[in-house]
Amino acid sequence: MTGKLSENITYFARALRDAGLPVGPGAIIDAVEAVEAAHIGTRVDFYWTLHAIFVKKHEHSEVFDQAFRIFWRRKALIEKIIATLSPFSPAAKDDKPQKKEAGALRAAEALLKTKPNEPPPEEEEVEFSARLTISEREVLQSKDFAQMTAEEIAKARRLIDRLELPDDRRKTRRLVPSTQGKMIDTRRTFRRSLRNGGAVIDLAWRAPVEKPPPLVAICDISGSMADYTRLFLHFIHALTDKRRRVHTFLFGTRLTNVSRSLRHRDPDEALALCSSQVQDWSGGTRIGTSLHRFNREWSRRVLGQGATVLLFTDGLERDDTDELRLEIDRLHRSCHKLVWLNPLLRFDGFEARASGIRAILPHVDEFRPIHNLNAMETLVKALSKDVSEAANPKRWLKQVA
Repeated sequence: MTGKLSENITYFARALRDAGLPVGPGAIIDAVEAVEAAHIGTRVDFYWTLHAIFVKKHEHSEVFDQAFRIFWRRKALIEKIIATLSPFSPAAKDDKPQKKEAGALRAAEALLKTKPNEPPPEEEEVEFSARLTISEREVLQSKDFAQMTAEEIAKARRLIDRLELPDDRRKTRRLVPSTQGKMIDTRRTFRRSLRNGGAVIDLAWRAPVEKPPPLVAICDISGSMADYTRLFLHFIHALTDKRRRVHTFLFGTRLTNVSRSLRHRDPDEALALCSSQVQDWSGGTRIGTSLHRFNREWSRRVLGQGATVLLFTDGLERDDTDELRLEIDRLHRSCHKLVWLNPLLRFDGFEARASGIRAILPHVDEFRPIHNLNAMETLVKALSKDVSEAANPKRWLKQVA
C-alpha cells in the first residue's frame, strides 16, 4: 500500500490503544492488509473493515465509533483514500454532527495525543525544584479531588480502575464438596463405598461457601458534593465491575436506584446513564427523607446476608434532624456495617458541630474521609478489617459531648 494511508491507520490504531482497546501490532498489519484487499468503495465499507479488525468486544464499539468520527472527520479525506484504492467514485455523504456520546471523552483525549502532521514541540528549559523528588503519582495520590485539573482527574480515574479489593469473603450457610472440610457428606460417602462393595469407606467432606458480602452505596449528589461525586461514582463503578452484588443509590432531594446503569462495562456510558436517570443532580439535600424511602422500599431487598453500607454525604441536612436520626438508626440496625464517607474530614480542624452530622455520628461504625486517592485506597483495605481508632466515630462524639 502506497501513500499515507498505512501511516494514518497506524496512528489511528495507537489512538484506539490509548483509549483502552486491546490493539497490538498484529491488528495494525491485519487492518492495512484488509483495507488493501477489500477494494473499499464507500466510507461505510472503510468503517466496517476497520471495525472488524479492531473491535473484539461489544463494549468497545462506542469508543471505536467516536474515535473514527474524530480521526477521519476531515472533509473528503476518506473519499480521497478510497479513490486511490478503488476505480469506483465514492458516493458517501458526510455524517451529520451529533452530540457527545459515551466513550467520546476517552476517544478525544487519546486522539489529542496523536498528531502525526505536527512537528515535535521545542524543548523548554526545565527548572528543578524540591517537588521533583516526589513522583507524579505520589503527588496525585494525596491531591484533593476539588483541586484537580481535567488532566489530573483523567489520571485519577485510571488509577481508580486499577484498585483491587481485599479478600473479604465470609462463610455462608450453603455447603459444597470440599477436600478439607470438617463436615462429613453422608450421601457422597455412601456412594463412594458402593464402588468397592462397602468394604472400604472413603469419607467425603463438605465446607461452607465463601463469598464477598453485598455492598450498598448511598451517595449524596447535592451541590455541596459536586466536586467529589463523579470520582466517587467511578470508584463505585470499579467495585461493580469486580464484584457481583453491588447496589448504588443516588440522592439529593429524592432517591434514585442506578445499580443497573453502573453495571455497564464502559465507565463513560455508565455515568451518562446515571446522569440521564437522575433529576436532582447538584440540587438541595434531604438526607432524612431519602433514607426513609430507602428503608421503606429497598432495605429488605439489598441489605441481607451481612451487607456493608457506604454512606457518602457531608451530613449537611436542610430539614429537621429528628427524621434523619430515626432513619439512620434503622439503617444501622439493618446492615452488618455502616461506613460514613465524608469529604469534610479533609480539613484538619473539622468539628462535628452541624446538627445533621451530630445526628448521624452515633449510628455509624466507621467515619472516614473520601477526598483523594489515598483515602480511597485506605477504604478498600478497611472494608474487610475491624474499625481502626482513626475511623472510630466515638472520637468525634467526644468533641461535642
